[in-house]
Amino acid sequence: MNTLFDEDQLRQLTSNLNILTGLPANILDPEGRDINLFQGHPPFCRMINDLPEGHERCVACDMWKTKNYRAEKGFQFYRCYLGVCEALMPLYDKKSPLAYLIFGCYLDDSPIEQQWEHTRALLDWWPGDPDELKEAFFQFRQYSQREIQAYAETLEALSAYIRLKGMILTTEQTDAQKLELYLDQHYMEKLSLASISKHLHIGRTKLCALAKELSGGETLSYLIAQRRINAAKRLLLQSNMPISAVAEEVGISDYNYFSKVFRSMTGTTPSAFRKKIRDKDTFS
Repeated sequence: MNTLFDEDQLRQLTSNLNILTGLPANILDPEGRDINLFQGHPPFCRMINDLPEGHERCVACDMWKTKNYRAEKGFQFYRCYLGVCEALMPLYDKKSPLAYLIFGCYLDDSPIEQQWEHTRALLDWWPGDPDELKEAFFQFRQYSQREIQAYAETLEALSAYIRLKGMILTTEQTDAQKLELYLDQHYMEKLSLASISKHLHIGRTKLCALAKELSGGETLSYLIAQRRINAAKRLLLQSNMPISAVAEEVGISDYNYFSKVFRSMTGTTPSAFRKKIRDKDTFS
């Protein structure tokens, strides 16, 4: 299925909630990805997300919490990977989540110094002194358990309104859309024509035809390689991972083969690509 979001209505609703309560609310897609409704993140979250590694960690945390929803109903309360309080609830279409309603970030009413010390211990990856984030952390609002429960119950009621107004809908996916989504989510895995055909219940001949349609005449292998190299370029720019580790991360275990594919698709080697872009950023 395709999930369609009425972004204007959802953005207005989440903005109004923030004005009234001071708590940001947001929508994640069925895979746990932010659909970018809300831009007014707290100062601490902005500082974390301004760093590529911090942003990657936040994205991974969002996806993790949607996959690990275990509440019987309503909101599941937790602390994110940096110890900040959040809550998440699925919006269902029959038995499958259409999307996830999330709110946070906030602190509970336990001593704020104690909460900061917990978060500080989780910032061992931060490149500078974690204490430079302390002032921003102390700008989080603290809420009592009763206040948070009241807000959660209000959002649970609003979830019915969201569905009633058709702010989130689903449509059936075409075979081409199914293939694109599957490759987007699994390019880093070991893939073959046979395995993709089995998973998507699409014949091999049709898969090859779809690949040509999506790539302008190229093969399924090309579509997979394209996603792997695009992901590799992001990692080369945003991290200091060794090139061999980048290759492994995107699903190519053979370093020499990775370099060959990278060069065929970009016209340069992975190391030259990283150096060129970083030199350009240094002198721009």
